[in-house]
Amino acid sequence: MSIDVNNESGRQVDERALLDIARYALARMRIHPLSELSVIIVDTDTMERLHLQWMDLPGPTDVMSFPMDELRPPTRDEEEPPQGLLGDIVLCPDVAEKQGAEAPTRHSMDEELQLLTVHGVLHLLGYDHEEAREKAEMFGLQAAIVDGWRGEHGLTGPSPAPTTTS
Repeated sequence: MSIDVNNESGRQVDERALLDIARYALARMRIHPLSELSVIIVDTDTMERLHLQWMDLPGPTDVMSFPMDELRPPTRDEEEPPQGLLGDIVLCPDVAEKQGAEAPTRHSMDEELQLLTVHGVLHLLGYDHEEAREKAEMFGLQAAIVDGWRGEHGLTGPSPAPTTTS
């Protein structure tokens, strides 16, 4: 799996954890190991510009996903996953820090960025949360992936609760 993490935010973030949780999420979703993903970490002003340009919404957001080849997880275990370019996930640590501090489970900026990375991966794979049924499926899958990754890394305590606004 080729995953590039590019921190343009000026903030110190745990890039290795973001790379690792993205790789874990893609493996759990059975995405071809030669597929490519880009994670870009930006400052608030950049995220606000992107949010306005692409979503026509004011203010910065936490995560945005820009799919490329519209890859989807295989529907059956025996099916060969397609290979391709997943796309870009853009994260904003300033928004993540605020959301983590305000979440019911209160967690760090890095924990929120990990959650948002999984959220972005799922969006790239076609998941959405506009309708109640879609939201339940996506957020359940997101929690299972984050919990699984945390468990493999010996992280204890409650997993971050979904706080994403995108």
